[in-house]
Amino acid sequence: MAKFLLKSTYTIDGIKGLTADGGTRRAEVVRKTIEGAGGRMESMHFGFGADDTYVVCDLPDHKTAAAVAIDIRAAGGVDTRVTPVLTPEEIDEAARERVEYQPPGR
Repeated sequence: MAKFLLKSTYTIDGIKGLTADGGTRRAEVVRKTIEGAGGRMESMHFGFGADDTYVVCDLPDHKTAAAVAIDIRAAGGVDTRVTPVLTPEEIDEAARERVEYQPPGR
């Protein structure tokens, strides 16, 4: 499975729904959505900065992550963006791999 960060911003209607449902209920809805897509929610946090929610989860692949984002956004209430994230161990592996690259101007 691949790890992803889902960042969401509530619309006005979404904020109204959050006020009615509460944070715990919304977190459970998100958990069920991710699990329904074959994934696992690691954590969900609410913020009050540029984004309203931050979800770290595992999903089977990038196609599934895109499907989750599309379905969430199409339902309305939140604008969701998905970012693939890597573990420190995956970065270690990537750092050991070598590719050929020529910088501009050389």
